[in-house]
Amino acid sequence: MHSAETAPLWIVEDAPLPYEPTVQRMTELAEAIAQGAAPERIWLLEHLPVITAGTSAEAGELLDPSAFPVVRTGRGGRYTWHGPGQRVVYVLLNLARRGRDVRRLMAGLEEWAIAALARLGIAAHRSPLGAGVWVATNAGPVKVAAVGLRIRRWVSLHGMAINVAPDMAGFQAIVPCGIRNAGPGRLVDFRPHLTMADLDDALHATCGDFLAFLGGPWGTPGG
Repeated sequence: MHSAETAPLWIVEDAPLPYEPTVQRMTELAEAIAQGAAPERIWLLEHLPVITAGTSAEAGELLDPSAFPVVRTGRGGRYTWHGPGQRVVYVLLNLARRGRDVRRLMAGLEEWAIAALARLGIAAHRSPLGAGVWVATNAGPVKVAAVGLRIRRWVSLHGMAINVAPDMAGFQAIVPCGIRNAGPGRLVDFRPHLTMADLDDALHATCGDFLAFLGGPWGTPGG
């Protein structure tokens, strides 16, 4: 059994991972966390190119079904694209000891990303246009981070995807997150020399505040 005071493990993968085996592993880890047989985990990675369909995905928003593999997944939300250059942050947290408040977790993820980007000199915000994190531009707001969750036995799966420097052509195969009047953006368009490691450092530095916002055990994740 794992102590309720143990901070989540912080895991960073060094190469892009295929989507379906990763989700299978995430599901296994979530079950172990629910049983008290594994610690919580914050898992940072990139995926090989894939389109994923959340539980609210609508067929008409998949514009080019042949462009990439399309995988239906159990997270909330609609269609999104994952690929190299995008930081995916999977949060496997035991909500049974963190308040069982899914809306708070969603808001906490957005505020975590906003705080991390502020450390990098990027002013981001939440928006009535949709869930996730947005940045203002002269042409209108762009979405730089998407959020989608699944809850299984009060353990969270999935999390958020932050566009650092991906090939944005991947998003042309879908209506990203079902939003037609605003598009996705990426961090290097605001800070050209920004690296994935820079973002990881900022996320790690602000993670304690995110965990404190949720309640329950918190601190600087290690691993």
